[in-house]
Amino acid sequence: MNFFEHQARARSNSRWIVVLFIMSTLVIIAAINVVVMALFVFGESPDGSGAENMAPAMIGATVITALIIGLGSLYKVLSLRRGGGSVARELGGTLVPEDPRDFHLKRLRNVVEEMSIASGVPVPEIYVLDREAGINAFAAGYGTADAAIAVTRGTLDRLSRDELQAVIAHEFSHVLNGDMRLNVRLMGLIFGLLVLGITGRKVLEGMRHGGSKKDGAPIFAIALAVMVFGYLGVFLGRMIKAYVSRQREFLADASAVQFTRVNHGLTGALMKIGAFDAGSKLTDVDGEEVAHMLFGDGVGYSAPTATHPPIAERIRRVDPRFDPAQLLKLKALEPRFAGVDEDAEPPAAMALLAGSHQRNAEAPKAATAPQRIVAQVATPTLAHVEFATDLKSGLPPVLVAAAHQRDRAIDVVLALLLSRAGELRPASEKLISERLGSTRRDSASSLVSLVADLQPGAYMPLALIALPAIKRRPEPELVAITDCLDALIRADDRIDVFEFALARLVRQDLSESRHPGNDRASSKLHQVETEAVLLLSVLAAHGGTAERAQRAFAAGLTALYPRSARRFTAMAAHWPEQLDKALTVLDKLIPPAKESLVLALATTAMFDGGLTVEEAELLRLACAALHCPLPPVLA
Repeated sequence: MNFFEHQARARSNSRWIVVLFIMSTLVIIAAINVVVMALFVFGESPDGSGAENMAPAMIGATVITALIIGLGSLYKVLSLRRGGGSVARELGGTLVPEDPRDFHLKRLRNVVEEMSIASGVPVPEIYVLDREAGINAFAAGYGTADAAIAVTRGTLDRLSRDELQAVIAHEFSHVLNGDMRLNVRLMGLIFGLLVLGITGRKVLEGMRHGGSKKDGAPIFAIALAVMVFGYLGVFLGRMIKAYVSRQREFLADASAVQFTRVNHGLTGALMKIGAFDAGSKLTDVDGEEVAHMLFGDGVGYSAPTATHPPIAERIRRVDPRFDPAQLLKLKALEPRFAGVDEDAEPPAAMALLAGSHQRNAEAPKAATAPQRIVAQVATPTLAHVEFATDLKSGLPPVLVAAAHQRDRAIDVVLALLLSRAGELRPASEKLISERLGSTRRDSASSLVSLVADLQPGAYMPLALIALPAIKRRPEPELVAITDCLDALIRADDRIDVFEFALARLVRQDLSESRHPGNDRASSKLHQVETEAVLLLSVLAAHGGTAERAQRAFAAGLTALYPRSARRFTAMAAHWPEQLDKALTVLDKLIPPAKESLVLALATTAMFDGGLTVEEAELLRLACAALHCPLPPVLA
């Protein structure tokens, strides 16, 4: 199953979740109305007015029940629009500091940033649940722009680097394949059912302090019904979560192995969960709401409502040779972790068991065919992860430190643009001074010499690393930043591909982090032909000679619109403005249509079997704008 099939299935599951939620609500309302009707038929009416008021009472019960569930769900959905970080903070998560001294936090940040570079998405916010000794993690958010990844302290203290990398790769699979949006919506809807049960319980508790037993009997019966059926709704919600979650956990496990090409990493993490006393349980907070989002079972549900497959089954899917007796051996070795130095690498499960741990077969080499480009969307391989590791380790420490700092991250992005300004650098510095202040100008200028020594392939990854810190700035400042970036790239009346890609990436990410949750997919290919043709034209025009551009455009057009009579036209001077609007429209395509468009783009870009730097940058920009993250093109 590729990325686009994942997306289509996530959309289908989203619809089923809404249907199941509505059905659960109707069942609860019907059950409560049966209780109300019974009170009128077999006893006194709640207000003593007789059976003639049964219908209004049932209508009132329906309205009140629906309002409690609906308002509870609406409140939770709106609160989750603050981004994935809000979920982590509600569970007691603390943001990893800009310059962590803790060895484990540094290792965590490195692994997450390497996976982001390999995936081609902005670095998510990183949180740690410091009071949780179990091994667990989750990803939350509506999309890559507002995503957050959280891990427990047990994950940091108990897992080796390979095992931690596998857990993070598992969570990135949820980030890349649309599972997060599905999980957040599920979390919001089911909260309303929980609120109903809590409301009934609170009414019962309040009745202890007044009213005669006789007068309060009908109210007591209704409140008891509300509580009982509310918690029945919670049980139904757990069933929905189990229905959605189990299979997607298998898929995320498979993706984690594919990302890293090291099956012992994921196997080791799962074995430690199965063997160690703390397991994956959350003990400091109630994990009910996020149970379906976790790497491992954090609550301890019984089989019918279990959100995760059994650990042994997950391990066996990754490594068919797994012997459950290994868990007993590993459990006996758990005391060795008590004496591990805080700055030392935790031992791997396979090393403790003295087993061999070989890499899986190497990933295929860099794709040369358009179909392989499509297959790589949201599917980084070992080659991409190794590329990201080498690239990040080669970045100047000063630049990396600045990219992590809330006050200096934007200076890194500005320095990237200033380094390309050439003779116009004084004018660009003046523009920064006028819009963001002289202090910002001087700070950005001080980084230019370091940026100038970077390979071009490091520019965009460095920007991805800086984005989380930039997003923590106040909203008025973010507006000023995006305006300044747009002004900078237009200062010389000539916008190159990198400038356009950088400015649009930053603007898109900042906008979506402030306003997450918009459902994009609704358009078909025939509705966006003008915009798609424009994108193909711009891409073809950056591939070489005019003759080559015409032929490349024709190849891409044939792949996308076989019967179209449109012809290649030379790029207009204002192509960035046109392309910017076109990408916004194209982002609303449904997943199968996006797959066809990406294939046509790859056909155009790789018409002659190779890629220019500008083609590669435009291809990745287009995929990012379509929310189809493409790993670095390793040509």
